[in-house]
Amino acid sequence: MITPRVAIIGYGGAGRGIHAALAREAGLPVTGVVTRDQGRRTQAAGDWPGARLYDDLDALLAARSTYDVVVVASPTQLHAAQAAALARAGVPFVLDKPIGVDAHEARAVVAEADATGTPFTVFQNRRWDPEQLTLSALLGRGELGDVHTFERHWERWRPVPRKRWKENDPDGGGLLLDLGPHLVDSATRLFGRVTGVWAQLRALTTPTEDDVFLVLTHEAGGGLAASPHAVTSRLWAGSVVAAPGPRTRVLGTDGAYLVTTFEQDASPLERFDDDAPAGTHGWFTRGRERRPVPAAAGGHADFYRALGPWLDGEEPAPVDPADAVRTAEVLDAARVAARQGRRVEL
Repeated sequence: MITPRVAIIGYGGAGRGIHAALAREAGLPVTGVVTRDQGRRTQAAGDWPGARLYDDLDALLAARSTYDVVVVASPTQLHAAQAAALARAGVPFVLDKPIGVDAHEARAVVAEADATGTPFTVFQNRRWDPEQLTLSALLGRGELGDVHTFERHWERWRPVPRKRWKENDPDGGGLLLDLGPHLVDSATRLFGRVTGVWAQLRALTTPTEDDVFLVLTHEAGGGLAASPHAVTSRLWAGSVVAAPGPRTRVLGTDGAYLVTTFEQDASPLERFDDDAPAGTHGWFTRGRERRPVPAAAGGHADFYRALGPWLDGEEPAPVDPADAVRTAEVLDAARVAARQGRRVEL
């Protein structure tokens, strides 16, 4: 099996802070970086001595022999055009979520890749979160009984927006496109196809959404839970939340799964986890009963570890692009639902 050489388009918070870091953890070399910003070029040269630096995608494509796969970590509004150029050149690529600004762009990227026979996958690293892996294992064991409700909060206290495109560009920015793909992908992986969407979207401190609430209805019997109920997912994303809610709560007929903390986001509930034993993640609860849940093994770098077997044709893509298209369709429906004040059927 080859160890893929990685080229990265964009070397900011996503390109350097996430993709390059995970590639290094997985043992994959970064041999090329596309960025015009002088400060980021200096960072890339220091991080990856010997890596080639390019001003634009055309220059990267002209040096095709120096890398095996390209990671697109540029702003969302550039994804579709850059992905199309890579597909036309026949270069395998990883496209950071979301594929594009809407489902139309997402479907166009998939169609271009299919027409040219170009392999590509979508970076949905949150499938490898400890809470997602542990919850998947818990559902597989059937310990919650028949699940009927899934809730996830991705909330933070950031009343003064950062000066970056994600907060300030209505074309591609906002929490619906930034965190919404993670939330929707997690819900559909666990509980299956979405049949209906209700949403509330607000812009409190930024020109685009910084307060998002989605209610998804899933097809009964779908996903890992295979519940006879049509599971309801309630998903929150917010930047002006001084008291974040519990990160994850899953309710079933035999009990509940609760996660109160998430990465660096503080929560008034985090003391609930103070006495959690090592090697556990979250709690099974039922009335006054409470016990820790064994943590499932894995991490975000596993996405990058899967690239070699995928590119060699030994394994399927780490993330099927069709999943990302369905997620984009749900997010489009959320915009319609919020604008029209009604539930949208899918």
